[in-house]
Amino acid sequence: MAGHSKWANIQHRKGRQDAARSKLFSKLSKEITVAAKMGDPDPDKNPRLRLAVKEAKSQSVPKDVIDRAIKKSQAGDGDDYEEIRYEGYGPNGVAVIVEAMTDNRNRTASTVRSTFSKNGGNLGETGSVGFMFDRKGEVTYPASVGDADTVMMAAIEAGAEDVESSEDGHVIYCADTDLNDVATALEAELGESESTKLIWKPTTTTEMDLDGMQKLMKLIDALEDDDDVQRVTANFEASDEVMEQL
Repeated sequence: MAGHSKWANIQHRKGRQDAARSKLFSKLSKEITVAAKMGDPDPDKNPRLRLAVKEAKSQSVPKDVIDRAIKKSQAGDGDDYEEIRYEGYGPNGVAVIVEAMTDNRNRTASTVRSTFSKNGGNLGETGSVGFMFDRKGEVTYPASVGDADTVMMAAIEAGAEDVESSEDGHVIYCADTDLNDVATALEAELGESESTKLIWKPTTTTEMDLDGMQKLMKLIDALEDDDDVQRVTANFEASDEVMEQL
């Protein structure tokens, strides 16, 4: 299993802490507000908003919080957020992509650069590590939804590109531009997904030992603690033994 998926599992466990969930809810709400402001406030007419709402629901964001985020987009006095992607290197040369939404580009750039420097990494130019990732749509289902063959057939019919099945569940990948259609088709066949979102999927990975993973997690935690940062992706790979020691 690639590092990205393992990190997602770590995030899920950490997300059960109240403070982490509060920050997660805030970031998901921001994505909903921005998506609604950029397009139609009706999720059925706005694919990006539909995906944002779907992801928020999968993380147990209350309906009133989602509704409030959509209404905020129509108020006319909300903050204007700019989407920015930062790229850099973490400990052991791991490639890191940081996705942010900010109302102050200078503040965010300064904070992200400082966070990299303080945690054994360095911020690079745009494109410095992006070539090591593909932009993909990702839909996840629990193992209980069916066996690997069942999910594979459903994914093929839906227009997906690849499926990774394990005892932990099923991860379905598709072209980023097809995510809304693929997710809708899968939902009709397999039911509600656990998660539906756009990701950066590593095309090459860097093997990490325990010391490297501890340093990398410290960097990622520090980046994600920034309110302007929406998501952090790294192209690490670590053995089950290393992950268990963490």
